[in-house]
Amino acid sequence: MFTSPGPEIISWPITIRWYGVLIAAGALIGLHLATREADRRGLDADALTTATLVAMLVGFVCARAYYVAFNWDVYASRPADIPAIWKGGIAIHGGLIGGITAGVVYMRWWRRLPVAPYLDVAAPSLALAQAIGRWGNFFNSEAYGRPTDLPWKLYIPPERRVPGFEAYDFFHPTFLYESLWNLGVFLVLWFGLRRRLAPRPGALFLCYLGLYSVGRFFIEGLRLDSLMAGGLRAAQVVSLVLVVVSAVGLLVLLRQRPPRTTPAAGPDTAGRARARR
Repeated sequence: MFTSPGPEIISWPITIRWYGVLIAAGALIGLHLATREADRRGLDADALTTATLVAMLVGFVCARAYYVAFNWDVYASRPADIPAIWKGGIAIHGGLIGGITAGVVYMRWWRRLPVAPYLDVAAPSLALAQAIGRWGNFFNSEAYGRPTDLPWKLYIPPERRVPGFEAYDFFHPTFLYESLWNLGVFLVLWFGLRRRLAPRPGALFLCYLGLYSVGRFFIEGLRLDSLMAGGLRAAQVVSLVLVVVSAVGLLVLLRQRPPRTTPAAGPDTAGRARARR
C-alpha cells in the first residue's frame, strides 16, 4: 500500500504544488534531452527550444480547455475555477493535440524548417516528460483505477474518491501504470529505434504516437474518472485514432525509398563544425 503525502510541497509564504513542479521538471528534462539530440543531428537547437516553449504554452491552455469542455456541467456553475490549473484537471490528449499543432505551425510557417526531423527529436522526450509528469496525479490523489487489493494498491482519501466508490479505500494506481508504460516507450524509442529510423524522418514520432496510445487505451479501461464522450471513454477513442494514424503513416513511410542524406544532416556534423572553430 502507498498513499500521497498531499499536493503541496510548501504552503507558506507561497504555495508550491508537486503537480506543477513535476510537470515543469518533466518538460525541462525532456527539452534538455531533445536539444542535445538536435545538436547531434545537426538541427537547429535554438529553433527547437523556441518551438517547445510555444508548444508548452499552447499545450497547457488546450489541455485545460479539453478537460473543462468534458466537465462543463461542473465548471458552468463555477467559471472562476476554469483557469485553476494548479488544482489539477488537465487532459494530456488536449495538450498533445494543441501543443504539437502549435509547434508544427511555428517550425513550418514561421521558421520554414522541415518538421519531421524535429518531431523525431522530440518524440523520446515527450514520452519521458509524460512519465515524470504523471506523478503529479499521485500527489493530487487522482487518475486512479478500480478498487483492488493488490500489494501495490493506492490509498485514496475519502474526499478524493469517485462518487459510488466511497466505501472502498484502495484502488489501482493507474497513474503509475501509465508512468511506467511511458518510461518503457522512452527506452524503446531512445535505445532501440532512434538510430535505426533516422533515415526515415517522421517514423520515430509515429512510433511514439502508436506505442503511447496502445498503453493508454488499455490503462484507461481501468480508470474511474475517465472523460466521457457519450457512452465512450474519450481517451480510448482518441487513442484508437492515433494508433490508426501511426500504423498507416508508418506503412507509407516504410514503403518509400529513404531520402538521401547529406553530410550537413549527419549526426556528427555539428560537433565537427564546432571543433574546426
